[in-house]
Amino acid sequence: MSSSQPFITSSPLSATSGTARRRRSRFTYRHLSQLSASSPTSPLRVIAHIDLDAFYAQCETVRLGIPEDQPLAVQQWGGLIAINYPARAFGLTRFATAVEAKKACPHIITQHVATWKEGQEKWAYYDDAAENIATHKVSLDPYRLQSRKILALIKDVLPPSPLQRVEKASIDEVFLDLSAQIHSILLERYPELKAPAPYDDPAENLPRPPTTALDWDTDAVVDLDETETEDDDPDWDDIAMLIGSEIVRGVRAAIREQLRYTCSAGIAQNKMLAKLGSAHKKPNQQTIVRNRAVQQFMSGFKFTKIRNLGGKFGDEVVSIFGTETVKDLLSVPLDQMKRKLGDDHGTWVYQIIRGIDSSEVNARTQIKSMLSAKSFRPTINTMEQAERWLRIFAADIFSRLVEEGVLDHRRRPKTINLHHRHRGQTKARQMAIPSGRAIDEGVLFELAKGLLIQIIAEGDVWPCANLSLSVAGFEDGITGNRKIGSFLVTGEEALALKASNSTTTNSTLASTRSEQQQQQHHQHQPEPPLSKRRRIDDGRTNMGIQKFFKKSNSVEEPLLPARSPDDVDHQRVEDVNADLFPPVTAYPSTDEAQQHEHEHGDQQQHNESRRISLISADLDNENNNNDNDAEADQFSLDTTYPCPQCRQLISRLTKDEHDDWHLAKMLQRQEHDRAEQQHLRGRSIANPSSTDSSATQVIPVKKQAAGVGVGVGTSATTSHAKVKVKVEKGQRRLMFGK
Repeated sequence: MSSSQPFITSSPLSATSGTARRRRSRFTYRHLSQLSASSPTSPLRVIAHIDLDAFYAQCETVRLGIPEDQPLAVQQWGGLIAINYPARAFGLTRFATAVEAKKACPHIITQHVATWKEGQEKWAYYDDAAENIATHKVSLDPYRLQSRKILALIKDVLPPSPLQRVEKASIDEVFLDLSAQIHSILLERYPELKAPAPYDDPAENLPRPPTTALDWDTDAVVDLDETETEDDDPDWDDIAMLIGSEIVRGVRAAIREQLRYTCSAGIAQNKMLAKLGSAHKKPNQQTIVRNRAVQQFMSGFKFTKIRNLGGKFGDEVVSIFGTETVKDLLSVPLDQMKRKLGDDHGTWVYQIIRGIDSSEVNARTQIKSMLSAKSFRPTINTMEQAERWLRIFAADIFSRLVEEGVLDHRRRPKTINLHHRHRGQTKARQMAIPSGRAIDEGVLFELAKGLLIQIIAEGDVWPCANLSLSVAGFEDGITGNRKIGSFLVTGEEALALKASNSTTTNSTLASTRSEQQQQQHHQHQPEPPLSKRRRIDDGRTNMGIQKFFKKSNSVEEPLLPARSPDDVDHQRVEDVNADLFPPVTAYPSTDEAQQHEHEHGDQQQHNESRRISLISADLDNENNNNDNDAEADQFSLDTTYPCPQCRQLISRLTKDEHDDWHLAKMLQRQEHDRAEQQHLRGRSIANPSSTDSSATQVIPVKKQAAGVGVGVGTSATTSHAKVKVKVEKGQRRLMFGK
């Protein structure tokens, strides 16, 4: 098969030729797609870590309105918990005391943290807090409030979800997954990336970026690995890092401008590298750790500085391998690490020191519990003192629950716990927080007080050296419920609805009166013979029993003629049903039963004839086009037959219903005979000398309202006894006209 394109002779490629074909990227279209989904396995992934610089000290500097170059330290009792960078220039650290800080830097400001004072219901700043440790408790609420402001501002600067992924790691640090946002920017700046993959194969490599030089502005860029050079053209991972640095720089600028706080940042391919990068250059700087610079960056660290490699586990690794530097540990093979540390820990350490971390940025880290505690020096000895501290604990925990979204019903704890320590012995009590009550300070205090009463009831609880209150078992709250007030109409809308209803009611009453007057007028008019009266279509077609019959004007299917109009009344259908299917009742004595059966049989025969007349009248009123009385009588004889059981003339249209009535009558007689035999046998056993005067009284059956009567599970009261009715299987009273 020949090609339509002309053949062009190619020339050999030269390394120095200006027309040499550009190399393709080492990243594929699949990697680009993973970037849009913020997949942790994408090599183009970009994570940022933002860390506030000496956050507590900055909060006090902003609150007090002092210059940023003024040395300041945050004091808690006699020690220091935060020192700003101007004070660090004097060699001060967090291990120093307030007295030592004054000696090293005489003009330093030492601001004590806010405290809860015994008996007070709100935290405040007290000048004498350090001298009254027995009656004060530390409060970090001022810093939590500022942390919420910073987090809200970061979310406002970034685009909304799903491009935004923010994780609050602690009170002063935040992780950002910028992958999805960077993907959208890449498509805007480089339209060639919007094209589909060649041959629709996602494994095809992307084209190389057209950019050959990157401007990192003032960022601190980590040097490349020894095997990499800056002469190499940047690839798409470098472009993604550059865009990420621009985004983070804008976030930091907004925090600085609007809230007056400085922060440092790290930008890398995962959370671990980003966190190490944010601490690499401080304060108020950001560090870029490119993929080609990971080994160079990691080799200068002690692995004990890496998260989860400090503490006891880090000490164990140091003792096993005899080193604490990443550079020395890189030479240990994977098999040896697994033998020394186990499969899971060995594999994790092997990957983490090489900069491999697949942990995701979670939109929200779920808090499992909250604790507020106080160690008493000197000890407390009364219930009143303990209650004052419980009130402080409840207020402290509630302020943090607000941050968790308890007021918005996003999350709430399920249990509350109280621990009490006396002479080295700890007692604990726990109870469930009622799910139907809103949580506030008062609810938490009452629950805590109840737990304390339980502990005190055991005796031997004073003096108390420590009290701690905690909540746990957090669960997502129920959202979307509406208050009952939202279903009610109030205000102007209610007045308008009331006026509309009043107008409608008046119109309905007027219409009803008009119809009644018309009916009264027609009652005084002479009514023509029924055979000559035509049905008037008033729009209410197919109503009543007529809707069960098929309309037809065909001569081949003639209808029954009408009977006398006297047989038609408003309750004709109900009466026919009641007569055809009498209710099951308590059975009378033998004499009374025979009398009742005789009367009922006569009445039944009358009603049967009446029922046929009514149905015939309805059929005739529906489709009567024949005014010849002689022909109608002949038709009536052709469509009836004599019943062999009751010798009545029955319409063939109602033969099945009539046979069912005879079957029900037979079952009724059988049930009557059994009930009568049981009744007589029981009476003879209970009182052999009794007479027939104790027979059961007959309950009238005729003219009962629909649905009223003796049914299954009910009892019929007689003059001397109560007989419970039992309906045999297969029997059911059929109700029409309901």
